[in-house]
Order: sequence, then structure tokens, then C-alpha cells
Amino acid sequence: MGLFFRIATLEDLNEIQEFEKKKQEESISDPVERDIQSWNAKWRKESLEHYLPTGWSFIARDPLIKSQHSEEGQLVGYFLAQPMLFVDGQTQSLWVEYVAFSSLQSRDEICELAYRLSREKHFQRVYFPNSSVIQNSIGHMRPQAFSQAAVFVKTTKA
Repeated sequence: MGLFFRIATLEDLNEIQEFEKKKQEESISDPVERDIQSWNAKWRKESLEHYLPTGWSFIARDPLIKSQHSEEGQLVGYFLAQPMLFVDGQTQSLWVEYVAFSSLQSRDEICELAYRLSREKHFQRVYFPNSSVIQNSIGHMRPQAFSQAAVFVKTTKA
């Protein structure tokens, strides 16, 4: 069975922060350092309060793993995104600000969802963060460099 996706809302804010703090604990042992890094994190409260109400951010859940937060299953990933108009000669594009995941499967399905959503809404491009982890997931989509921080994938033939 695959993952369950839905639009992320402000009701998911606390669960997303718990998800990120748990991931952070696995990689950073010092609690003070974790706090300092969370001040600039893409998942800080102010950022989530901006992206979640827009309706363009999605969460992924595994329905086979029970969650105390949702009957839909455990949170296994999400992306924060917003539409951009008239950037780089394109009428509409989707800017994916951040992708978080707990497994390679969830990473791949989340990136695929962003791409398919953009095609369905007739956006011309999807901009992803320029990281090797994301590049591994979208390599088959022929990403092109946009800046040091982002790559884009065309969603139309033109």
C-alpha cells in the first residue's frame, strides 16, 4: 500500500515540528545546538504559519503505522510550497521551499507529487531545493540549474 497525501493545514503545525525535532535529535546530540539551528530552520513556526494556509503544501502519511496525531497514519514527510507568478519568463511555477522525509520512498513520492500537482494545474515549472538528496529523486525529470539554491523541472513540453 502506498502513502496517503493531503494538503497540509495549520492543524498539522505541531506534528510537523515534532517530526522535525525528532529528526534533529537523531543527528545533533547537543540540545542547545538543536535550539540554535531550529531558529533558522525552514520548519520554524513562522515559516509554517506562512506556507500551511496557502494550500500548496502537502503531507505524506503511512496508513500502516498508527499515529497519536491522526487516524490517517504516521507522518513520514511533507513539502512546503507556494505558487510563483511571472518568474524567469514563466507564467506560473511552483516553488518548493523545503522537502522533509523519513525514508527514500517518501522522498520520491513527495517529489513526484509536487511534479504531478504542477502538471495538473498547468504550471510550467517546479523549483526544488538544490541538494544532492533531492537531485537523486528528481534526476529522471531532467532538472536544470536555476541558482545555487534551486533547480527546476519543466512540466510542459515547451
